[in-house]
Amino acid sequence: MKYVRPLNLFRDLLKGNALERGRFLGLDVGDKYVGLAVSDPDNKIASPLSVLFRKKTNMHLMALDFQRLISELSLSGFIVGYPFDGQRRNADAVQVKIFIDDLCKTGKLEGVKYTFWDECFTSKNVELLIKPLKLPPILSKTIIDKFAAVGILQAYLDHFNRRPELEER
Repeated sequence: MKYVRPLNLFRDLLKGNALERGRFLGLDVGDKYVGLAVSDPDNKIASPLSVLFRKKTNMHLMALDFQRLISELSLSGFIVGYPFDGQRRNADAVQVKIFIDDLCKTGKLEGVKYTFWDECFTSKNVELLIKPLKLPPILSKTIIDKFAAVGILQAYLDHFNRRPELEER
């Protein structure tokens, strides 16, 4: 996997042929689960996809899942939620870095580009929205993780789709 600055990842996508452009996968990395969201083919709208169970021992299986998704969905990069809150030793930030490092160590995602994007309370926002529904805990957690990934990816897409200098010519 290769880290790319957020703007460069979006610019790289625009450089490609409109028919060959890929989509983005948004990731909300948690202690036990990784919520996934995918952009539409035009990279304007994020939609929930699934949740992967995260364990140190199943990193190779997760890498295989990502390989399959890259192929099936024509993915061009990952947008990984990251807590940019100014604290240097934020436990959630360390968790995200460890996850990315572990994925890189599998060697199965060589050449896959990724970037970090501020997750700014995405999980908490979704949690507050679904709380009145009184869903069972497992279902609630799954929805929170998927839609937190949607929030991360949608924020990224909105940010760069609003920039007139990036519009296609």
